[in-house]
Amino acid sequence: MRPFRQVDVFSAVPGLGNALAVVHDADGLDDEAMQAFARWTNLSETTFLLPPTDPAADYAVRIFTTSTELPFAGHPTLGTAHAWFEAGGVPARDDVVVQECGVGLVEVRRGERLAFAAPPLVRSGEVDDVTLERVVAASGIRREDVVGAAWVDNGPGWVALELVSAQAVLAARVDQSRSGGLKWGLVGRWAEAPALGKDVEVRAFFDGGDGAWEDPVTGSLNAGLAQWLIGAGRLPSSYVAGQGHALHRDGRVHVEAESADRIWVGGDVVTVVTGSVRL
Repeated sequence: MRPFRQVDVFSAVPGLGNALAVVHDADGLDDEAMQAFARWTNLSETTFLLPPTDPAADYAVRIFTTSTELPFAGHPTLGTAHAWFEAGGVPARDDVVVQECGVGLVEVRRGERLAFAAPPLVRSGEVDDVTLERVVAASGIRREDVVGAAWVDNGPGWVALELVSAQAVLAARVDQSRSGGLKWGLVGRWAEAPALGKDVEVRAFFDGGDGAWEDPVTGSLNAGLAQWLIGAGRLPSSYVAGQGHALHRDGRVHVEAESADRIWVGGDVVTVVTGSVRL
């Protein structure tokens, strides 16, 4: 039996964020066993905690969706760090834990809430017209509502569109027949941000080949959006993104740019289930 936690990320209230399964002490599990368990949990991601191979890291993590392994993902990074701390993990530095994952080393700092340092983008820049039109069609939105588009890929493969408003983001209706193979995000500003406690609304969609589904709250996409839009001067250096409204969630992603190349993406995490799992 191995220690197990299920946590909710980007919310302090269970059930309003994005769920994550975390298996502790995952030494000895092979790829097939990890993938099979991730498929069984049927969550967007499941992580497996391992001893680090890099001496600069506090722990290593492998991140699996129901169908594949990811080199990096945001809500699994925060959720795994929370679980590691809760299980008694002690970082080499009091205020920062270093995670080893597929993209390399990722720092997670402790403060009012956990936050990870956005990793470098592996693909950025303009989106070609064909891809842009595919994303517009898959989102069920109007082309005239698109303010800008960019690749914001830090591992999962994100392409992002900035829309004219948060309302335009919430109005998107995915066309399954046009979503094949895409991983994309939408972002738009809230005009009444102070009253809502969030500055922008974000939605994230995946298509693994059998139809698109929406992710409740997505750290990696929000990290890429921040690098793009703060860098372009279209969002302030500190803001809050809301995500999950269309799925009856209420996630909050707290973004803070320490410098041009140092952006922190944070959120609350709460443990929902503790126990052990037979693997």
